[in-house]
Amino acid sequence: MEEKKTFYINLGSQEISQIKEGNNAVFTIQATEEEMFRLRQVLNEVFNADERSFWRAHVPYRHYSKDEDNDEYDYEMRHAYQMIYDLGDEKTKAFIEEIGMKQDEDSDEIYDEKNPLE
Repeated sequence: MEEKKTFYINLGSQEISQIKEGNNAVFTIQATEEEMFRLRQVLNEVFNADERSFWRAHVPYRHYSKDEDNDEYDYEMRHAYQMIYDLGDEKTKAFIEEIGMKQDEDSDEIYDEKNPLE
């Protein structure tokens, strides 16, 4: 079994580090290298979806609530929060529960909303 290491996560900057420095310790998790690789992939998807929704924002006749790129960003961000919750320490888990981003294991809903991409 692969050894778990401590990582510090900042979703705003999408930083993942083993060194606690500055404001990178918004979340603290314990993860294997494989789990970190998967989390990095999800954060890359968040970044890509964010860029696509940025460009969509400049199209005045297309409402944001009817936008697949915006929905994809929301979905990927929720996926990132869930991964961080699953790997997080108690403080991280408590915060994610407090802000309502913990996904119910028996459901694909967060905030009583279904995944819009399904």
